[in-house]
Amino acid sequence: MLPYWRLSAYYFFYFAFVGAFAPYFSLYLASLKFSAWEIGVVSSLMQLMRIVAPNLWGAMADRSGRRAGIVRLSGALSVASFLLFFGAASFESVFVAMACLAFCWSAALPLMESMTFAHLRATPARYGSVRMWGSVGFIVAVLALGQVLDYAPPSSVLWASFATLIGIMICAFTVPEAQAAPDPALQPARFANLLRDRRIVALLLSCLLMSAAHGALYVFYSIYLDTHGYTRSAVGWLWTLGVVAEILVFWRMPALLERFNERNVLLASYACAVLRFVMIGWGIDHPVVVIAAQVLHGATFGAFHAAAVAAINRLFVGRHQARGQALYSSLSFGAGGMLGGLVSGWFWDRAGAPLTYTLSSVFALAAYVALARLWPRAQARLQRDSA
Repeated sequence: MLPYWRLSAYYFFYFAFVGAFAPYFSLYLASLKFSAWEIGVVSSLMQLMRIVAPNLWGAMADRSGRRAGIVRLSGALSVASFLLFFGAASFESVFVAMACLAFCWSAALPLMESMTFAHLRATPARYGSVRMWGSVGFIVAVLALGQVLDYAPPSSVLWASFATLIGIMICAFTVPEAQAAPDPALQPARFANLLRDRRIVALLLSCLLMSAAHGALYVFYSIYLDTHGYTRSAVGWLWTLGVVAEILVFWRMPALLERFNERNVLLASYACAVLRFVMIGWGIDHPVVVIAAQVLHGATFGAFHAAAVAAINRLFVGRHQARGQALYSSLSFGAGGMLGGLVSGWFWDRAGAPLTYTLSSVFALAAYVALARLWPRAQARLQRDSA
């Protein structure tokens, strides 16, 4: 039987942690008098570990054949690592705490995704009904903590995040192992040949640039709102608005891809990102502009991510699909996210917020140009290559 509620509970707490930690941890670091560069460096560790850690933990899971055991170990070590934050106040100590947490925490989701699909082997279409509880968890956490921070000190971020990590750990011990289907031997040479495909080069390069464009959003958006007089609860509502827009786009994405294809959806999302980050950078004092910019999150993340995953699934066929998705995740959310966090942190102190978000728009424009020039329009609807 499908352990629906146990899987759903795991996703709920996993993304509740994201909702508590990602929008508000930078506010906590700002309360410690960290500079923008230091906040950018600390935040980039999450992206750095997303490049390295999942591959190491995944190899361990492959050798042991016990994905559930690794997920449980990751949950327990994440809780233990997070305790370091409660005694950390200097840049060096927070850096060490973040490095330990990021290494342990980033291991879990790729393995849980593979376990979920293994449980859903006969009915993969039900994945959305499981994964949606992650979005619910994010919304609950970001709204609740936003309300709390209007009255409580910034250190409340630590306690709320720690509570969700405990929830992740408990849920990890309830999810049963799923027998993986045997994988045929990979052929590295053929995989390397795929990387010479102009469409794949265009897709991966543009995804890296698009994630870099979001660096200033994920690291400094809450700080930017806070310094311009928005309440913490308003910050939570704005983050929630973006997630709701993202969910609506995910819901409509099958029809959009059928009508417009992956290339055109990606180009549209990159164009929306160019507009969105200019609106954030220069329209922060106008709530209507800020709200409109958050609605565009449905395009700049929801449409972007859904179309990119679909394109990877189409271009990396058969036995290469898992490696293709791993490569997309590492280059996009790993390398691209780290680049965006570091560059925006350096730029924020020297040029100010409006120009930093303008730089984000430049990254998005570069993504548009890379995809438009390297992925010919005539190939947009080509069927999958043969394995």
